[in-house]
Amino acid sequence: MAKKKLILILLLLAGIITVFLPGFSKLQELKEQNENLKRRIEILTRANADLRKSKEKLENDPSYAEKVAREKLGMARKGEIILK
Repeated sequence: MAKKKLILILLLLAGIITVFLPGFSKLQELKEQNENLKRRIEILTRANADLRKSKEKLENDPSYAEKVAREKLGMARKGEIILK
């Protein structure tokens, strides 16, 4: 009788593990994905703030706008020669 109870308990335990283990694995996977997305949001938020600062400087600081135009767009003043 004790062996039957033990076998029944083990079978019940195996059934519970079989039912809940895939759900638990999926939960862990989703938590990890959530953390990755939170980190990505942080990075993108910082990048967005940097871009806004740069945009504001471009709109309000003519010397910065000239610097960017020269460096990134290869522009030059009238009469200047660009050497590469």
